[in-house]
Amino acid sequence: MLYTTMRYLHTMIRVSDLDESLDFYCNKLGLVETRRRDSEGGRYTLVFLAAPEDRRRAENEASPLIELTYNWDPEQYTGGRNFGHLAFETDDIYELCQRLMDAGVTINRPPRDGRMAFIRSPDGISIELLQKGDALEPSEPWASMQNTGTW
Repeated sequence: MLYTTMRYLHTMIRVSDLDESLDFYCNKLGLVETRRRDSEGGRYTLVFLAAPEDRRRAENEASPLIELTYNWDPEQYTGGRNFGHLAFETDDIYELCQRLMDAGVTINRPPRDGRMAFIRSPDGISIELLQKGDALEPSEPWASMQNTGTW
């Protein structure tokens, strides 16, 4: 069976103290920061880290990363909420989501924008699916599909 290709992108972890987390992941564990993004509107900072041997590939987004997400407004993370999600890039998000739905997988956050969707593993791990390159044109049934459960 021919499937849409996917590439593993990152694992997201929410952190409560960015400086303390960077000290752990970079100074102690030895990972390196490859890029950072602050969002004034979203009130968060994203910091992407790679293993030293993956640094060059990671700077071109060709290597899996750890994404530290620091939300500027304090929040207590319970029930594993600090572990965010796994992320995969795909050539055709609509085809992949349709194949998953046909196989009985719930699309928790449909790709209404032609760019991003979320599903959950049988154990409740959140998985982000991202369209490779530019977003696809919004189309049905995705454009009007509502969220299901949490993602």
